[in-house]
Amino acid sequence: MAEASYSARHLTVLEGLEAVRKRPGMYIGTTDSRGLMHCLWEIIDNSVDEALAGYGEEIGIQLHTDGSVTVSDKGRGVPVDVEPKSGLTGVELVFTKLHAGGKFGGGGYASSGGLHGVGASVVNALSSRLDVEVDRDGKTWAMSFRHGEPGRFDGDSPDSPFTPFEDASTLTQIGKVKKGVTGTRVRYWADPQIFLSTARFEPDSLVARARQTAFLVPGLAIEITDERAESLDEAGVAPVHRFQYEGGISEFVEYLAVDAPLTSVWRVTDEGTFNETVPVMDEASGALVSREVERRCEVDVAMRWGTGYDTEIQSFVNIISTPKGGTHMSGFEQGLTKFFRKQIEQNARKLKAGSDKPDKDDILTGLTAVVTVRLPEPQFEGQTKEVLGTAAVRQIVSRAISKGLEERYNSTKRDEKAQAASLLEKMVAEMKSRIALRAQRDTARRKSTLESSSLPAKLIDCRSKNVADTELFIVEGDSALGTARPARDSEFQALLPIRGKILNVQKASVAEMLNNAECSSIIKVIGAGSGRDFDIDSARYGKVILMSDADVDGAHIRTLLLTLFFRYMRPMIEAGRVYAAVPPLHRVIVQNAGRKPNDVIYTYSEKQLQDLLADLRKRGKKYLEPIQRYKGLGEMDADQLAETTMDREHRMLRRVQMQDAHSASQVFELLMGGDVAPRKEFIIENADDLDRERIDA
Repeated sequence: MAEASYSARHLTVLEGLEAVRKRPGMYIGTTDSRGLMHCLWEIIDNSVDEALAGYGEEIGIQLHTDGSVTVSDKGRGVPVDVEPKSGLTGVELVFTKLHAGGKFGGGGYASSGGLHGVGASVVNALSSRLDVEVDRDGKTWAMSFRHGEPGRFDGDSPDSPFTPFEDASTLTQIGKVKKGVTGTRVRYWADPQIFLSTARFEPDSLVARARQTAFLVPGLAIEITDERAESLDEAGVAPVHRFQYEGGISEFVEYLAVDAPLTSVWRVTDEGTFNETVPVMDEASGALVSREVERRCEVDVAMRWGTGYDTEIQSFVNIISTPKGGTHMSGFEQGLTKFFRKQIEQNARKLKAGSDKPDKDDILTGLTAVVTVRLPEPQFEGQTKEVLGTAAVRQIVSRAISKGLEERYNSTKRDEKAQAASLLEKMVAEMKSRIALRAQRDTARRKSTLESSSLPAKLIDCRSKNVADTELFIVEGDSALGTARPARDSEFQALLPIRGKILNVQKASVAEMLNNAECSSIIKVIGAGSGRDFDIDSARYGKVILMSDADVDGAHIRTLLLTLFFRYMRPMIEAGRVYAAVPPLHRVIVQNAGRKPNDVIYTYSEKQLQDLLADLRKRGKKYLEPIQRYKGLGEMDADQLAETTMDREHRMLRRVQMQDAHSASQVFELLMGGDVAPRKEFIIENADDLDRERIDA
C-alpha cells in the first residue's frame, strides 16, 4: 500500500490537508453539488485573477466524460522554481500548503478573489487525482497528486497505480513551447469518498457564473465545453458556450434588467484609502508583528431604474460574488438612501411629498444595479466569501455613491435632468403606495375576523382557525363555485370566486392593482398585506389553491393569478404555499360484465387517455363512448369534483416553486410585461410546440 511508504516529509505536507478531508464543510460549505461547484470555482478564480492582473485573456473549461474537469488559462503560469523557505517548487507549494500563494502582502496581485490561499490546496485535498501542467520558460512542466500527496500515476485515471515521491518531489518536463507562451492547465477528479453520490457539476450554474465573470472582467473570454453524455445534442455534439463582453458592468446591468428603462445606466467610479492593522512577517526576526498599512479601495457601480417594481442588485468583491452582501452593500444602500431623502426633502413641495420620508425600499424599487469593489486582502466572513466584513469599505462606497449621484443631479443635460426628475416622482409614488398599503393592512388587522365587513361578501369561509390546516380555493366563475361549494369540506376548505380574467399586474401600477376589485379581494382574504409589507405570518390560510378550467382560458387565468402572487405576495410562493389544482381532462366509464358496477377512471392528459384505452382494448374491456372531455369545472357534479380535485385523499396538486427568482422575473416580464416585441418573437419561435387540441377553436 502507498501509505506504508510515507516519510516524515509526506506527513508534514499532508498535515494541513488531512484536516480539510476530515472537515470539508469548513472549507467548501457542503459536499453536495454546491460544494463540487465551489471547488471548480476556486480553480477558475485563480485563472480569473491572472486575467485581472493583466495576464491572459482566455479561460477554457472542459467537463469530461469521466467526471473530471479541466481549467486552462494563458496567464503567467504557476511558478516552477523552488521557494527558498519551504524548499518546495511553486507548483507543489500552491497545491499542498494551506494559506500559501501570491495573494498575500501585495506581492503577485494588487487585488484578487482568492484571498485565503486555501483554494487550490483544498481542491487538491478533496480530489482523488489532480494533474497540473505549466507552460513557462519555453517548457511544459507537470506534476500529479492523489488526495493532495505528490507522486506519479502509472495511467490516465485516478484508479491507476500511484507512487508517492520518496525523498523529494520533482516537476517533470513533458514538452516544449514557443518562447513567450505561458499558462496553466489543471485537471482533477473529485473524490467520491468525500462528495455525495448525487453531487454533479451543474451546467446552468456554471454557464451563469461564467457569463457573470465575463461581464465583470471586460475583454476576458471564457469558453465552456461540456463533453458529458447527458449534455450532448441529438447529433452527439458537445455544447460550447463562449462569453466575452467589452462593456463591463454597464452591459451586465442591461442584461439583468427585465423592465422598460426609466433612466439610462448610471456609472459611478471612485476610490478611497483606509488604514488597517495587519500581521506582517518581520524579515529580521522572522516573527509576525502588527503593522498599520494603507489600503486602497476602488469602487465601480452601475445602476439603472426601470418602470417595474422589482429590485435586482448583485454585489462583488474582486469579482467574487457576495450574495449575502456585506459592508460594500451597506455603504451602497446608505449612500442611496441619504442622497435621495435629501433630494426629496428639498423638492417636497414640487413632488407633493409632504413630511413623509422615503425608506430604503422605496428608493430601491425598480433598481437594477451591480456593485463592485476591489481591494487587497478583503476580510470575508468564512471561506465561502459570501459576506464582506472590511468595515472601512462601507463609508468609502457610501461617499462614492453620494458624490456620483450629486454630479448626475447637477447635470445641465436635458435628458439627464428629465430622468432625474422622473426618478424622484417614482420614489415618491412608491412611498405613498407603501403608506396607503400599510394603513389598509393595519385597518384590516384591527377588525375582528368575525366581522363580515372586513372580508369580501363572496368569500365562503371555512370553520377551522388552525391556519396550517386550512385551504383557500380561488375558483373561476359562479358555475364552478356552484359545484365546488357542496364538494368542499367546510371544516377547512374556503372558496373565493373570481369573475373572469383578473388585471394583469405585470403591466399595471400599484394604484391600479389596489383599485381592481378581484385583486383587492384576494389580498384582503389572504389577510397578510401586499408588496414589501406582506407578512406571511399573518396569512389566514395554510394553502392557496388556484382552481381553474382545464383549457387555454383557464391556463391564462392561472397565469394572471400567479403574476399577482409573484409581484405582491411572493413569500407565499417562496414558502411553497401556493398550488395549482389539477382537474381531470377525461372521464372513462369501463363496462363490467353482469351486475358488477361499472368502473370510472379519470385521466389527466391526452397521452394518459390513449395509453388507458389501448390497455383496455388489450384486456378486452369495453368502455362507453363518447368519452367525456371536461373543459370546465362546472361540467362536473359535486361528487366528481370532490373525488378528483378537492378530496385530500384522491386529488392531485401542483406546487408552484421558484428556485431562481431572476429567471422567474424574466419569464413573467416576457410573457406578461408591456413590451410586445419580445413576446411576439417568443410565440413565433415556439409555435411548432403548440398543442392544437388544447385550443377550443
